[in-house]
Amino acid sequence: MYGKVTSGCLHGIDGTCIDVEVDITNGLPQINVVGLPDTAVRESIDRVRSAIKNCSFQFPLERITVNLAPADLRKEGASFDLAIAAGILLTSGQIQAEEVEDTLILGELALDGSLRSVPGVLAMVDAARKQGLRRVLVPQGNIEEAQLIAGMKVSGLTKLDQLSSSIYEENLRNARDSTTRNRPDSTSLIPHHETQVTVHGIEDAGIQQPVEDFADVIGQHHVKRALMIAASGMHNILLIGPPGTGKTMLARRIPGILPPLADEEALEVTKILSVSGKLAQSDRFMRIRPYRSPHHTVSAAGLIGGGSIPKPGEVSLAHHGVLFLDELPEFSRSVLEVLRQPLEDRKVTISRARATFTFPAGFLLAASMNPCPCGFWGSDSNPNQSCICSPLKIRQYRARISGPLLDRIDLHVEVPRLDYSAMTDKRQSMSSSQMKERVREAHQIQQRRYAQTPVRFNAELSGKWLRQFCRLPSDAEELLRRTFDRLHLSARSHDRILKLARTIADLEGEEHLAAQHLAEAIQYRNLDKSGML
Repeated sequence: MYGKVTSGCLHGIDGTCIDVEVDITNGLPQINVVGLPDTAVRESIDRVRSAIKNCSFQFPLERITVNLAPADLRKEGASFDLAIAAGILLTSGQIQAEEVEDTLILGELALDGSLRSVPGVLAMVDAARKQGLRRVLVPQGNIEEAQLIAGMKVSGLTKLDQLSSSIYEENLRNARDSTTRNRPDSTSLIPHHETQVTVHGIEDAGIQQPVEDFADVIGQHHVKRALMIAASGMHNILLIGPPGTGKTMLARRIPGILPPLADEEALEVTKILSVSGKLAQSDRFMRIRPYRSPHHTVSAAGLIGGGSIPKPGEVSLAHHGVLFLDELPEFSRSVLEVLRQPLEDRKVTISRARATFTFPAGFLLAASMNPCPCGFWGSDSNPNQSCICSPLKIRQYRARISGPLLDRIDLHVEVPRLDYSAMTDKRQSMSSSQMKERVREAHQIQQRRYAQTPVRFNAELSGKWLRQFCRLPSDAEELLRRTFDRLHLSARSHDRILKLARTIADLEGEEHLAAQHLAEAIQYRNLDKSGML
C-alpha cells in the first residue's frame, strides 16, 4: 500500500515543499524514516504513533517506510508530524485521498493528538502557493500566519482526529478563504521574480521598536543632520564621543525617521521573523523597520547566524532596518570581522557539508564608541574629565576595530560634550516627524532614479551605476582629488564620499552634485582625517 501527502521545510528563509511518501507492507511491525531526517524528525515516529492511538485511529502493525523527498535535502524540525500521521492514515485507508489531496500539511503533534504551532509557516505556505497547491492544514495557532498569503484555503486544526471526513469537510466550509476576504487593511505584495500576490493583516509585529523623538534631544544639531543623511541613503554611521553625550540616545531614534517598509521589504522581514520563531505573538506582516541592538558579548554565530542547520542571526533580523552596536570596541575582534561580508554584499552566506545557506542582511549599521578607554580623550579643557590613557592604550583600544571594517562605515561623526549654554537652549529642535518627511522625499527620489536598476538606495551604488549617477563638476573633482591625496584615502573611501554627496544632494532636492555637497560629505570622514584608519 502506498500513499503520498505534501509537507514543507525551510531552507534559509525560504520554504520548500516536501513529498511525504508512505509505504506499508507485510512484515514485522517497525517504521523507518528516510530522506536525511534530523533527530526531531526521527523522534516524530513516537509522537505520531501515540497521537494516532489516542485519537481513536488504528496504527498499522506492519512494516512502514516513510520517505521525505527530495532525499538530498536535509529535513529538520517537528513540522512533519501531522503530514507523517496523515500519510499513514491515508495509506492504511482510514482517511480518503481527497481529504489531503493538493494540500500542504504542517504541524507538530502532542502525544494526545493535539497540535502545536511550528515556525516558518509563512515561508512554507508561500512555497506551496508557488508550486500550485491551494489548501493548507496547519495548527490553529498558525492559522493567522498562514492566511497572510492569499489564494490559499487555510484550515486550522486543534487535534489529529479532525482529519476525519465529517469534521474535515466542516473545517473546509468554515475556512476563511484568503481570496474572498475583504479586510480594510488589505494590500498587495509583489515578491521578487513572482507574479502579484495579495496578503492581508498588514500590522506591526511585536519587535523591539524605539518610539523616542528627536525633538527631545538637546543640541547636537550636526549629529542629527548626519543621522538624517544616513537614513536618507541607508548609509552606515559611527558616533564617536565621550560618555554622556547622547550617542546611544541618538542612535535609538534612527528607526523613527525611516519610512515604513515597502511591500517586498515587508514580505522579506516577516519571513525572517517567521523562520526565527519571533512572529508567534502577533502573526502580522511587518510595516515598521526592525531595530536590533545585541549586547557586546554576542557570539559570531549569534550575530551572523549559524548552527548545524543555520538560522538567521542579528544581521538578518535587522534586514531592511537598523543594527545598533553600542560600544563597538567592546565587541570581540573576531565577531566584528564577520561583519565585513554583510556590510559589503548585503547578505550572509553560511556553508555546511551538505548545503549552503544564504540569508539577506541589508541593514543600516549604527555604532558608537568612546575616543579612548577612559572616554575623555580630547576633553582636556575640563580638568575633571581629562584623559588618563597613554598613547599606547589609545592605539590598542582603537586597534580593536580593524581598518577594513571602519572603511565600510560611511559616516564617522564626532558627538561632543555639550556646554551649559547648549543645555539651556530653548530653541525648538527638529522633530522625528519633520526629519522623517525629508528622509521619505529622499527615498522617493532614489526610487525614481534607480527604477530600472538593481540599486535601491545610494549606499548600494557601485561600479557603472556609481559613475553614472555621481558625476562631479570640475571644481568638485579637483576638491576630491586633493582630499584623496592629502588623506591617503582608499578606493572604497573615495566611493563612499561620492555616495554621501549624492545623498546630501538628494536631501537638498538637487539633481546634480556640487562642490558644497562633496565638501560636507568629506567632513563626515573624521577618522580618515584623524589618521585612525
